[in-house]
Amino acid sequence: MKAISGKALVRLLEYRGRELLRINGSHHIYGKPGTNVRLSVPTHGNQALKIGLQRHLLKLAGISENEL
Repeated sequence: MKAISGKALVRLLEYRGRELLRINGSHHIYGKPGTNVRLSVPTHGNQALKIGLQRHLLKLAGISENEL
């Protein structure tokens, strides 16, 4: 799996229909109408997300690793 930055994941989430609910420091909180799942994506510049966190966020968002 290729590691991506928080900014790239944010763009992917917005493309897939997630809405930005709020920003708390460097963490962007995303949600989708009709569901209680909230995604907290750290956006620390162009720093890559750690693989475990990236997999967890993609799993919660319903995005397969092949779609990156």
